[in-house]
Amino acid sequence: MIHLEDRAPVAVVTIDRAERRNALDHEALEQLLEAQARSASARVVVLTGAGGHFCAGADLSGVEDVAFTDLLRVVLAGIRDDPRLWVAACDGAALGAGTQLAVACDVRVATASARFGIPAAKLGLTVDHWTVERLALLAGAGPARAMLLAAETYGGEEAVQFGLVQRVGNLDDALGWADEIAALAPLTIAAHKLALNRLEMPVGRGDDPEVQGASDAAWGSDDLEEGIAAFRERRRPQFRGR
Repeated sequence: MIHLEDRAPVAVVTIDRAERRNALDHEALEQLLEAQARSASARVVVLTGAGGHFCAGADLSGVEDVAFTDLLRVVLAGIRDDPRLWVAACDGAALGAGTQLAVACDVRVATASARFGIPAAKLGLTVDHWTVERLALLAGAGPARAMLLAAETYGGEEAVQFGLVQRVGNLDDALGWADEIAALAPLTIAAHKLALNRLEMPVGRGDDPEVQGASDAAWGSDDLEEGIAAFRERRRPQFRGR
């Protein structure tokens, strides 16, 4: 499900649930955490997906479970707080939790056919406060608002134009860049990464009571049940705001 390849000094972590377009479930998240630990000797980690997709989001068979969202936040924080540099190599779907994984990484390489977005409003759920801030910092306020409020998606070339993606290319291009980065001074990278992360809200401040209350209302709503049911039944949801 999650493969780790040692290409010292670069490690490649691959999400391989091709039958689900690499959508994440509990087991995949647990294996991602294990891969983070097992790749500790690498200087740079490349995160990618198998079968032509990066990650299509959360596997909806488990997304209603609060334990899933809590574990996802641990995975995202692990990538964010790792002093090493992470490269997201994105192709195809990089939606929802896929976009969250991509923005948790330090830099992103994407094919022209990659698609980024947060379709939470189509389902009636929300992403965490940190993801909202990180996305706005990387993509800019306009694209972030379109993704979060209008469920807009963007291709790889568009994402390069507004800064969410740094290079258009495939996995080989990402690996070539990772090799270049691995030759740089690791302590410098660690120091600069920490300084950049400190520009964001302090860890844990995502518990703004008003934001958390609004999020809890969405997660506890009839609309969430309707959104997931409509997705499974391949029909348009009928949201009622309650």
